[in-house]
Amino acid sequence: MFLSALFFFLASPFYIKPKVRSNVFASFKQVLVVACKNRKLRYPNQNSDYHHKNGSGPQVPTDKLRFLNKACIIKSPEDVKLNGGAANPWNLCTVEQVDELKALIRVMPLWSTGIMISINLSQSSFPLLQAQSMNRHLTKGFQLPAGSFGMFLMIALTIWVLLYDRVMLPLASKIKGRPVRLKPIVRMGLGIFVSCLSMVVSGIIEHIRRRRAISEGLLNNSQGLVEMSALWLIIPNSLNGIAEAFSAIGSTEFYYSELPKSMSSIASALLGLGMAVASLLASVILNAVDKYTKGEGTESWVSSNINKGHYEYYYWLLALLTGFNLLYFVACCWQYGPSADVDITKRMMELSDDDDHLPGKLN
Repeated sequence: MFLSALFFFLASPFYIKPKVRSNVFASFKQVLVVACKNRKLRYPNQNSDYHHKNGSGPQVPTDKLRFLNKACIIKSPEDVKLNGGAANPWNLCTVEQVDELKALIRVMPLWSTGIMISINLSQSSFPLLQAQSMNRHLTKGFQLPAGSFGMFLMIALTIWVLLYDRVMLPLASKIKGRPVRLKPIVRMGLGIFVSCLSMVVSGIIEHIRRRRAISEGLLNNSQGLVEMSALWLIIPNSLNGIAEAFSAIGSTEFYYSELPKSMSSIASALLGLGMAVASLLASVILNAVDKYTKGEGTESWVSSNINKGHYEYYYWLLALLTGFNLLYFVACCWQYGPSADVDITKRMMELSDDDDHLPGKLN
């Protein structure tokens, strides 16, 4: 780690360091401040009364979250300089600034629906305990390591993406006679559904495993081996991989298509932010389950002794929460309205072209 940090700073003089053209978070703050300052203003009737960037024609901000539109109302000619810029950015914002903040606010509810999938994916320690207590032999002389079952998630994700992109979509397009692809928002919903299904299946497998462990006299022996193949765990891991393929790719495409190009860095960071929040919430849920399901003479659902606990109840609780999350997702979609149908590959190419024209960019 020390060497990595050292080399990073030593190579700093060779980095391309384009000047920051704008600070999007400062822009958001300005819009909120100015909108509050102008809260008593009336909405103008003419498009020219809204301030916009130089080089763009008169624009009207969208009607969604209309109260923010007051941030770009020109109160007097003195608010605008001769070059078209705002005399004071804390007194007047542009239509583009307002629409950028609106776009972010509008996608946040849908962003929050992806947190539950990340919570489900973070339950890696429980499948490990399950695998350790099950028969992992493929042959008499070889058994799969208990920690290796997570690789089936990545295998399923990779295979599904290849099948979807190279087989299913071309085949559907050929049948329909036109390009066919699922909208990002549809894939996000499918990801939530498959994640819910994965938790249900995980609970069923654990219920069967625990019942067999008890029947084999292993209730007090968490290290005992249950006569049940650990290959059953491939099913929920594969479902998790498919859910991740639908959700992660669909979410990223959704953010890139719905947010302005100037917010591409935020679009790329939202998925990681959701994973970080999910890690915290997963700990909260686990601690709450452990606290409220444990009593005098009663083992916690997530007891250290997997045979005495009820991990299947925990899985089904997550499935129930994911089911509610799916309903919440549907409500968010209804509230959001029609989403943009943008070719994400084309959008990424446009962003790449914009980067090529940054000051200081080597050609």
